[in-house]
Amino acid sequence: MPTITGYETHDVRFPTSLTGDGTDAMNTDCDYSSAYVTLKTDSDLVGHGMTFTIGRGNEIVIEAIKEVSKRLVGKDTETLFADMGKTWDYLMADPQLRWIGPEKGVIHIASGAVNNALWDMYARARQKPLWKLVVDFTPEELVRSAAWRYISDAITKEEALAMLKEKEASKNEREAFVREVGYPAYVTSAGWLGYSDEKVARLTKEAVAAGFNHFKMKVGADQANDLRRGKIIRSIIDDPQYLPSGAKPRNPDSEDLKGKNAGPTGAVLMIDANQVWDVQQAIDYVKGLQDIKPWFIEEPTAPDDILGHAAIRKGLKPYGIGVATGEHAHNRMVFKQLLQAEAIDVCQIDSCRLAGVSEVISVLLMAAKFGVPVCPHAGGVGLCEYVIHLSLIDYISISGTMERNVLEFVDHLHEHFVTPCSINSRGRYNVPSNPHEGYSIEMHAKSITEYEFPNGSYWVGRKREQEGT
Repeated sequence: MPTITGYETHDVRFPTSLTGDGTDAMNTDCDYSSAYVTLKTDSDLVGHGMTFTIGRGNEIVIEAIKEVSKRLVGKDTETLFADMGKTWDYLMADPQLRWIGPEKGVIHIASGAVNNALWDMYARARQKPLWKLVVDFTPEELVRSAAWRYISDAITKEEALAMLKEKEASKNEREAFVREVGYPAYVTSAGWLGYSDEKVARLTKEAVAAGFNHFKMKVGADQANDLRRGKIIRSIIDDPQYLPSGAKPRNPDSEDLKGKNAGPTGAVLMIDANQVWDVQQAIDYVKGLQDIKPWFIEEPTAPDDILGHAAIRKGLKPYGIGVATGEHAHNRMVFKQLLQAEAIDVCQIDSCRLAGVSEVISVLLMAAKFGVPVCPHAGGVGLCEYVIHLSLIDYISISGTMERNVLEFVDHLHEHFVTPCSINSRGRYNVPSNPHEGYSIEMHAKSITEYEFPNGSYWVGRKREQEGT
């Protein structure tokens, strides 16, 4: 049986700051970056994983990944695969590494990259895409794969097992359906804060024509500017003339769209502030955007402020605007408290902020128990490739619902991956089907060679340009 013998890391950065991609009210200078790791064995079996940053600091994450990866060297892979929850506990249990978290910050996202790489290896060993590996688990195996410490006051293993067994009989039906139609997506690519009005309008029209009917825009720098941009987007997504040929408007009063402030074509608009406001400031600011009828405001305040989110949700409820967060919720305990405090209408897991698949499963189970839809964050390099697997696990095995749980899509940097995600003509993610793709995060060697920082060919060339040599 294969044994883990070592690891290889790469600091890969893409110059997205040059085009304004990824810009928002908090993060105005973003170079989408991957802290990338490959776990190696004494056979051909490997596992690829990464976590996401926006540039500087990526080198710090890489050093943390190296330290976490050392913990797996010499371990038998089948022993690790046999109980992924126990393996996750072991990975997180180095007392000196844990001290610099615990379970938060750089060490936690580094642990996520390593745990994701191990899950990728597991799926490759079974010759299944990651989502298929997990949905084929028995309820007992799925419960055993999760991270359980500190959340038993929100959900017990026994409760989770009962939930999963209730969904077990209809799993095959859901799997067949999502393979046929795809998983619902929403688009953020039209709404970056650094884009001109003309670019916003053009990209919105393109997104509508591509079949999308959920759209998100960045807000928080200037209320009047946000209102103007939001009205530009609304004028397009609410106008039937821009729908794809032969497409009919969706019923805004349907069960799938109920409570989402859908317009006359059934289109939904969401807004995202990326943490820029204090609590009362968030309430006042978003009230001023009610004319563009957002479904929710994402990350209205500090991501760790549980009671602040609860207060904002209460303050905006009379206006029919919900609250979403989770992109920067750094562990399952934060999600537990957000759910217990009834602080969110939408749960937004991040595949790289949480410490890998095992911790994500824990959050999916809690969200299902509390009846809160999960709409993962995917604005960044590799995140779309990751999260389609997580949403499929949620739909097929855990929540059993899909149409309200739209998944973010951004049309950036997919060409750098060996098995990139894709969108069908209905504006939905296609289901990953390559038995050898694992967690879909393997990067092309040529992309690493070109964009590894600071010695990749792109960055060397850019430095020469800046120096005028």
